[in-house]
Amino acid sequence: MRRVPPTLLRALVCGALLVLASCGWGARTPGRGEGPPAAPQGVTAAAGSATSVHVMWNLLPEDPRVARYEVYRGTTKVKEVPGSEHMVDITRLEPSTTYVFTVRARTTAGVPGPPGKAARATTPAAAAADRTPPTRPGGPHGRTVGSRAAQLSWAKSSDARGVASYDIYQGTSKIHSVGGAQTATVVTGLRPGTAYAFTVRARDAADNLSPASDTVRITTAPGSDDGRGTAPTGFRATTHRADGAYYIDLAWIAPEVDGMITEYQIHLDGRPVTSLVWGGDAPRGTNHHSFYVGREADAAHRVRIRAKLPDGTWGGFSPERSVTTGRQ
Repeated sequence: MRRVPPTLLRALVCGALLVLASCGWGARTPGRGEGPPAAPQGVTAAAGSATSVHVMWNLLPEDPRVARYEVYRGTTKVKEVPGSEHMVDITRLEPSTTYVFTVRARTTAGVPGPPGKAARATTPAAAAADRTPPTRPGGPHGRTVGSRAAQLSWAKSSDARGVASYDIYQGTSKIHSVGGAQTATVVTGLRPGTAYAFTVRARDAADNLSPASDTVRITTAPGSDDGRGTAPTGFRATTHRADGAYYIDLAWIAPEVDGMITEYQIHLDGRPVTSLVWGGDAPRGTNHHSFYVGREADAAHRVRIRAKLPDGTWGGFSPERSVTTGRQ
């Protein structure tokens, strides 16, 4: 691994990767009332049909408290949703058209924040005189992922002109959509020790909706667990020395969840030391990060990491790794 000089490392950290602890993001100004909320991270957009797009983003922290999210198509506000929600369907769109969506938060005091990164989606072509819905999704399965999440999967539906998306329902309420090529999803933000019933329906470009799949019934584990099902995997930690200082080098694989994970928290020796927010597109596979730990050789440290999930909750911790400066 090529060693990065500290000056370059600091520039990279405060550029592509925003380090809240050192770069001052999210700071509040005393005596000036409630500050603006941050820009929503992890904004994605995916066509649900020839005339609809599913927009999703990550919930912001509650300080300052977010009253609602505003969704814009270009410069036009097209939807508002409560601050507890992080997805919405934008309808009445044109087929075969590319749209650009942004999301901004507004506090309970009415203070708006900046828009998040723009997300683009292109609606498919309309299917002329198509009134035939896709077949119902088959073989649905589900399993709990600890006390706060569930993984669902199903068999593909068929349609003469292709499936544009799958809608996931919790009881009678639609809670999510995924692309037509996807046959699995992870639902987070569930309550411990609670019974849930999920179904899946397929949608084609003409907005024809299939019958619901068989019901998947699961009950989350009681009490609080370590959230291991939503923890980063493949976590590794090593050290290197550069310009007389020691750094811990981390590598991990992002948890498999729908939406984008843009924030991680690193714990060193049992306490949080850094929150990382990706300034650009967050990697969906392997992530890397290095941070300064001092100039002392043979210093032993324990390190672990966890991700903030798109629903605003923290996922489980990775396994804890032990490293010693000056040793590999």
